[in-house]
Parts: sequence; C-alpha cells; structure tokens
Amino acid sequence: MREYRSLTFIIIAIFIITLAGAYFSPSFEEQRNWLELFLLFGSLLFIFSVLVIFAAIGFSSFSLYLALILAAVMGMYGIEGASLVAGLTYITWGSIFAMEVLLFYNGLKSAKEWFQKRYTFKSFKSEYYAFYPMLGIAYIFLEWIPSIFYKESFLKFSPSKVLKMMEEILN
Repeated sequence: MREYRSLTFIIIAIFIITLAGAYFSPSFEEQRNWLELFLLFGSLLFIFSVLVIFAAIGFSSFSLYLALILAAVMGMYGIEGASLVAGLTYITWGSIFAMEVLLFYNGLKSAKEWFQKRYTFKSFKSEYYAFYPMLGIAYIFLEWIPSIFYKESFLKFSPSKVLKMMEEILN
C-alpha cells in the first residue's frame, strides 16, 4: 500500500488544483474550462482504473482493448456510456464464468476441460472472487427458478466447494 500512497496524493492534488482553478477563476468561461479539465481528468482516471482492474484480474490483453473502447465510448456518450459498457462487460463475462462453474460443479467433463485449458488456480481464484455475485445470480436463474416451475428438487450449490475442487484440478 505504501508504494501507491504517492500516486494517490498526486491524483488528489490534480483534482484539488483543477477545482481550485475553477473556484478562483474570474470569469465564467475560465471556470467552465477548469471544470471541463476536471471532468477530463475524471474520465481518464475512470478508464485507467478499469484498465488496471481488468489487468489485475488476468485479462492483460483484453484490458487494453477495453480501455480503448471505453475511451471511444466516453468520447461519444460520456461517463454514462462508458459505465454501461463496463457493466455489460462484467455481466457478460461473469455470466459465462458462472455458467461454466455450475456445469463443472455438476460434473460436466467439457467444463472441467474448459477450465484446465484456460486457467491456472491463481487466475481462477481471482476471477472467482471478481465474479462471486454472478455465481449466486446464475444459480438462482439456472437452478432454483426452473426447479420451482417444474416442481423438481434443485441441486445444492456450494461455491467454497468449487474453489477446493479447482485447487485440486488446476494445481
């Protein structure tokens, strides 16, 4: 954490200086320019944050493409469009990951091969924690709700058991 302390102070200082410039500007035009600069720095910080998060999860090449797409979308549609793209990316990949985890948990051989081909235990664990909420949502939509409609017993799902099983398989 200490190595990021100076970077955090620099980022905060940039935002404080731009806000101070907007506050102390004598004309409305200068205030608007300072506020536009503040929003630009915020946009760049958002894009960089998404880049770092996806790179930390394990999508190093994908994170660069996503950063470029986010920059283009943010230029056209603003922060709302970029947030929508980031959210839809999380939901899409999280749904795929959660479905594969449920298939693996239920003993499907192709799901086991899918994980063995694409993951180490470290990369699986980081995605497991990143997409943990999606595991529960996928379980509800793919197992629990259909079992209510078809009056069948549903299979119990234990995410911690999946992590232990993956540790044995991927190490």
